[in-house]
Formats: sequence, structure tokens, C-alpha cells
Amino acid sequence: MAGYRPYQRIDRRKSRRIMVGKVPVGGDAPISVQTMTNTLTTDVAGTIAQIRRCEMAGADIVRVSCPDRESTAALAKIVREVNVPVVADIHFHYQRAIEAAKAGAACLRINPGNIGSAERVKEVIKAAKDYGCAIRIGVNAGSLEQHLLEKYGEPNPDALVESALWHADHLLQNDFHEFKISVKASDVFLAVAAYQQLAEVCDHPLHIGITEAGGLRTGTVKSAIGLGSLLWAGIGDTMRVSLSADPEEEVRVGWEILKALHLRNRGVKVISCPSCARQGFDVVKTVAILEERLAHIEEPITLSIIGCVVNGPGEALMTDIGLTGGGAGRHMVYAAGRQDHTISTEEMIDHLVALVEARAEKLRAEKAAQAAEGQAAQAAE
Repeated sequence: MAGYRPYQRIDRRKSRRIMVGKVPVGGDAPISVQTMTNTLTTDVAGTIAQIRRCEMAGADIVRVSCPDRESTAALAKIVREVNVPVVADIHFHYQRAIEAAKAGAACLRINPGNIGSAERVKEVIKAAKDYGCAIRIGVNAGSLEQHLLEKYGEPNPDALVESALWHADHLLQNDFHEFKISVKASDVFLAVAAYQQLAEVCDHPLHIGITEAGGLRTGTVKSAIGLGSLLWAGIGDTMRVSLSADPEEEVRVGWEILKALHLRNRGVKVISCPSCARQGFDVVKTVAILEERLAHIEEPITLSIIGCVVNGPGEALMTDIGLTGGGAGRHMVYAAGRQDHTISTEEMIDHLVALVEARAEKLRAEKAAQAAEGQAAQAAE
């Protein structure tokens, strides 16, 4: 019985599929997790190091700001040293977009309305076509066009959607279809309503996010509510959790949202109790240590850590590995939902880490064997 099974299946909105470098976005592709660097792009070594940490955390796509010529020059060095596709964040200066495309950006994040004239937009589109870039139209409630603010009086869902479709039309008129759209706001209700409205009137792939959500705790809560609502409704093809925190934290929170909705699986999912006077060991401390020591695991594994026998055995039935607190400093370890052996408090953390790492190694071996069988079958055809 081990392994959680989704109670409800989410039917995703149908959207066009585009490619951001090697990562498919839209259609039936997995929902990708994005983040953005906060280093100076001209600090090539620092930016590369940060992107690599984000890769380790599970980032599928990383965005890098390109405000000046020095940054686009640095971008050319950065993209050669990382594994994930890099999105160049462009505002106002259309030449930066052209330079970023030449430098190897997989996608250009632009707002066609602030690039300038229609002719300049055409030049950016030509560069995107010539160098195989996708484009993200980034609409933000904090920087709506003046004519829309005058029309609607304030940022609202209608204004955000009208802006997005107006910009999309710029690209479609130039026969460019490799683009995705975002309509972000810092207010959860405004952002969700705008995405819901946009999802109903087009099939463009959507990049979802609650912009400027706040610090680690506040931003995580707001993003979980907003992005969780959208994803549960089947809306969203790629996502970023915007936090005033390290980019790696944005990636980790994004994955936790997807894992909670059974949309993607990666790494160890820990099911743990909040602890109480019945606990047979320090649950809070144990979980904190295990989450840190198991952060390197990429294979999807479920681990239950429950302080006593009230819910422990039941949770262990649904996880790959389980631990339930017992008396006299001895605790029950479960494997595949079955009681397997007991372990002492002093030994249990190292022991659980070893069990998880052994299971991860087994899953890697099984995956490699399946890949080898697939290659052999293709060669035999």
C-alpha cells in the first residue's frame, strides 16, 4: 500500500506547446519550475554558482536580468556553463533583447509595449526567430500601460487580460507563436482572477506567479494559495514563486506546491506530525535534520515521521519508509507499509538517511535498466 495516490485528478487546461531551450512548456508537458537570479549578471562566476544551486534544487528554467550591454555580454558566458535554459529579462531597451538572443538566451522576457515602436518589436521578433528564442509576454499590475489605467481607472483583471492579448497580437501579426504569457499581481485575488479570465479566451501557454509576494514565510503562503488555486483548476504551464529570499528557496517552494497537488514528484516527501506530549522522540528536531540531510535526493520517496502510535501505523501504510515513536527509547521502522524492525533514538536519524539513500539508489538502478531496455528495443527494430 506504500505511496500516496491522488484522491482527485486535475484536468489541465489545453494549451499550445512551445520550447524554452530544451524544456517543453504547455500542452501535456510537465509544469516547469522557474526562478530568477539576484546576483549582478556581470558577476559571471557568482551568477553561474547561483544557477547551479538552483539546478540542484530542481529548477527547470532560470531567468537572468539584462539591463545593460555588459550584462548581455556576461550572459553569453553564463549560458555556456549551466544546464538549464536561461531567460533574459528585458525592459525598455530593445537592443538588449537582440543582444541576449545572440548570446544564447532560450527565452526573452519582454513587455512589447515598453520596447518601443512596432518596428523595434519586429526587430526583436526577428532576432528570436533567427536564434531560436521563445518570448514571454510579462504583464504586471504594477506597470500597466497608461491608456489601460485611464480606461479602467486601476489595475483589474480586465486591464491585465487586455494588455496581455494586445501584446500577444503584436507577436501574432508577425507570425511568431513561440511565446507564453504571464499576468501577475501582488494581490492574490487580482492575479488569480486575471489568469482565470485569460485562460478562458486563449490557448497560449501561461506562466503563473504571484509577483512580489513577500518574504519566505509570507510569500510562501500567498504563493501556495494563489498558485495552488490556479493549478488545482488546471491553469498553469510553468510557474515561479516570487520570494524575497534565496532563489533556491523559490524552487523548493514551487516543487512543494506541485508535489502537494500530485502534479509532479521529486525528492523526499516527508509526512510528519506537529508533535505533542505523546511523542516518543523530538519530532520537530528530527524532521528538520532529515529534511536537510535528504535535500540531495531527487528520486520521489515518501517518508513518514510520526511521534506516537495514534496515527503512525496508518501513515506508514501509505509511505515507502516510516517511523513511529515507541516507548523506552525504541521506535518502529516500517518498510513499504509493513513493520520491519525497531531502532533506538540515538541511531534513528543516521539509519533513516541510510534507508532513504538505499531506496534512491535502487530507483536509479531501475530507471537506468528501463532506459537500457528501451534503447535495446529501439536498436532491435
